[in-house]
Amino acid sequence: MTQSRKYAIIGCGMMGREHMQNLAIVDGADLVAIADPDAGSRAAASELAEQLGQKVELFDDSSTMLAAIKPDAVIIASPNFTHFDAVKPVMETGAAILLEKPMCTTIADAEALAKAAQEYENLFWVGLEYRYMPPVTRFIKRIHAGEAGDIKMLAIREHRFPFLVKVGDWNRFNRNSGGTLVEKCCHFFDLMRHIMRDEPVRVFASGAQNVNHLDESYDGETPDILDNAFVIVDFAGGARAVLDLCMFAEGSEQQEEISAVGRIGKMEVKLPIGEVTWSPRDKSGPFVSHIETPSDALAAGDHHGATFFQQRDFHDALINGTKPLIDAQDGYRSVVIGAAAQQSIETGLPVDITYTDED
Repeated sequence: MTQSRKYAIIGCGMMGREHMQNLAIVDGADLVAIADPDAGSRAAASELAEQLGQKVELFDDSSTMLAAIKPDAVIIASPNFTHFDAVKPVMETGAAILLEKPMCTTIADAEALAKAAQEYENLFWVGLEYRYMPPVTRFIKRIHAGEAGDIKMLAIREHRFPFLVKVGDWNRFNRNSGGTLVEKCCHFFDLMRHIMRDEPVRVFASGAQNVNHLDESYDGETPDILDNAFVIVDFAGGARAVLDLCMFAEGSEQQEEISAVGRIGKMEVKLPIGEVTWSPRDKSGPFVSHIETPSDALAAGDHHGATFFQQRDFHDALINGTKPLIDAQDGYRSVVIGAAAQQSIETGLPVDITYTDED
């Protein structure tokens, strides 16, 4: 069986171009086409393709591209609010799909798409790649091996820079992004579920827009996205998790810190330093391990190598016909938690989460 497959990308903004760089270092991933209605993004993608040695045909319309190219796999990296409509024509072609996070901007759209994906005969993968940062992957592996015991408390801290500039600054408004806790933090809510191997039952959050984008105006409208929050998530098994988000902390030495505490001890991981620290309760530690990320994966994007390792596994699943490791249910539930957190901030009340058997 040949290991080569034809790829196309819908959306060649910042994330789309990161996918271009990672496809260039995945054996057998042949990028042949890109569609984006923005001329500036197409020009940037054309320049990058030339640098990477990729022979790519550019389109201003995804439907025209899909009809002309008939790719084996399509990566959808267009703005959040376009995901629901962008994925439909791709599903009609039967191509494998890697849909960037968040899966959709509303619970209703995410639920509808998750149900459609259940019947989809090809690969449907949601791009929640934070699981794939090598230090985080090692941290999770050790947690799941039981090294810290039964986890009772999980804390995720991201102290970082403000939202980046996007085409038309679409990410400045909740209606386009789904809100900060959907747009950005679906990654962390997915990590919570994945690490705990459990489902959330209650979300309570406090957050605000205190610093960023307050001096910006778009057609007389001020951006409304949160720039800081605390989110507490209670899980069905009795454990709890907390997210500490600050998006005006670009001076932080470590951007992400995750800690899990169980009956035996505490495990931590920090990025970008790439350290995993094990602190057993018997005080014999701490024991620090440095997890290296290959330089080519680091250089191919802004997600500590995660985009490459996810793309590699996606390609392997495409070749072998195996199931996605991050599926539409994962995408849907990460949106549910983020939307619940946004609602909790708006109302000042905790939000209970229940799923039907179909969910």
